[in-house]
Amino acid sequence: MQVLGHLLQRTVRWGWLFFLIFIAFRHLTSGLSETPTSLGNVALTSSQAKPLTKVIDSSIDSIARKPDSSQGNRWTEDDQIDLHLSIENANRVHDTHLLALGLRKSEVADWLTICRRLSLALVGSGLSLEEIRELENYPTEHRERVHLQNLLADSRHHHYWAERWARYLVGTEGGQFIVYRRRRFRIWLAEVISENRPYDQMVHDLLTAEGLWTDRPEVNFYTATFDSNDGNADPIRLAARTARVFLGLRIDCLQCHDDFLGNVNLGDADHLREGKQEDFHQLASFFTAAKTNGLQGIKSGFSDYKYRYLDENQEVTVEPKVPYDQHLMPNVDDPRERLAGWITHPENKQAARSAVSHIWGLLLGLPIGNSVDNLPLDDDAHPLLDALAQDFIEHRYDMRRLIKVISGLDAFRLDSRADFTVTQQHESEYAVFPLVQLRPEQVAGSIIQASRIKKTDRDSSLLLQFQKLAATNEFVQRFGDRGEDELESEHVTITQRLLMMNGKMVRESVESNPILNTTAHLSMFAKDDSMVVENAYLCVLNRLPTKTEQERFVQRLGESQNRSEAIEDLMWVLTNSSELTWNH
Repeated sequence: MQVLGHLLQRTVRWGWLFFLIFIAFRHLTSGLSETPTSLGNVALTSSQAKPLTKVIDSSIDSIARKPDSSQGNRWTEDDQIDLHLSIENANRVHDTHLLALGLRKSEVADWLTICRRLSLALVGSGLSLEEIRELENYPTEHRERVHLQNLLADSRHHHYWAERWARYLVGTEGGQFIVYRRRRFRIWLAEVISENRPYDQMVHDLLTAEGLWTDRPEVNFYTATFDSNDGNADPIRLAARTARVFLGLRIDCLQCHDDFLGNVNLGDADHLREGKQEDFHQLASFFTAAKTNGLQGIKSGFSDYKYRYLDENQEVTVEPKVPYDQHLMPNVDDPRERLAGWITHPENKQAARSAVSHIWGLLLGLPIGNSVDNLPLDDDAHPLLDALAQDFIEHRYDMRRLIKVISGLDAFRLDSRADFTVTQQHESEYAVFPLVQLRPEQVAGSIIQASRIKKTDRDSSLLLQFQKLAATNEFVQRFGDRGEDELESEHVTITQRLLMMNGKMVRESVESNPILNTTAHLSMFAKDDSMVVENAYLCVLNRLPTKTEQERFVQRLGESQNRSEAIEDLMWVLTNSSELTWNH
């Protein structure tokens, strides 16, 4: 009996060992089988998908109509029709504008290019091979919609956009640690995006926040300025940031003097005037109502702002007042409530333009005008921006719906190439999709994702998540972080190119690693060199190779004495190509 029991124990142990080996092998080869057996499999095969049944086709529609928020609103057939109407209306406005300028449009890009744009915009990296193979199970006309829906529900999107919005709202500085918790603020923003809270609600919560910076994270919008005002909210910094972020106005120069150069016009829409120094400080006065109350944190009170204007001998009391459309101000006592109600008023179209401008910039990488946060009242806004702002207001400031509208526009879906000469005006007016240099975190995210067959997200191993975080932070620091002005264009530097060619992250990403690495997976499991080249292109550049590229690299792999090193070289070449670092 003892011998039998001993044999049974050994059998169980060996059984568990083989089971773990089987699981590990399945993980390594996930995405490398030749025939997709279900919608969840990833196939390392040709990009041609087999015809699908009506059951699968109907499941696509159910995904496309998935509820978009936790508000209890169902995404119905009427919602889908309404979305298409908004897109068609905006496209008509854009077409009319291009016709008036005498500009032709390029053709629509292929689905892989558009899906790559969506991934770069919403999660900060290209697609994984896993995602590409899953999308190939759907009819071509549904792939963009399914991918967009998947991304909007993905925690990667919530946290990635939370960081982008945090930079816009509070900057990148650490501030005073005790009273400012930037991480808490960013996590709160991720919850706002995940739950798809309306934009006007988010703005109201930020401007009227009360409580401690630890249990009420939105309070950190105020405490981020404590370091410059002796432990209290800094009304000067808050006024400047509010004007830029929520109004799309750069009125910083009015802090010190009146506008002598005619750069800032304020007042009512029908009676614009030159900006005055008092305009800035009257806006700042609202924020003195945010009182620091010891262990209770921020509490609302009354404004008590005093300032000595230029050429004046003494300070004067400055009453809270908005820089334009005063009649939209709600009749309430709390100054911060009045300011929040004014900014989010449906008739305050300038504030809606500012929100749309920023979301447009995050999606396309460039502003819809001269700058994402500089939309002067006296300048005619781009017709497309006006149309989108009005639609945004009419649909209750639904940010997720706005993303769907913008990503469905021709301006987002057009090819960067055309059968006519593409000029700078074609790009600035979005008659073609503009060539946009990726931001540092997008470059890092794309390199890391290209080195993995499966998508890297919060379901990945803790080791992989830690490696991604550490590698991204180091890369962005060395590549050059643009800070809160990350939507401003910059030129590629020699230092950046050298970092790509010789940097640690790129080297480790392309070196063969049988546990984590795409290079090793291609070497071990791809059935021939043609499949190696095809999937290397899909992983790194999210496109299939041209016939010339395919033949050239297949020949190089066939001539190599060391196939594994040749695949490493292929991955290195593709990773260092200019194509990887541009949105196009």
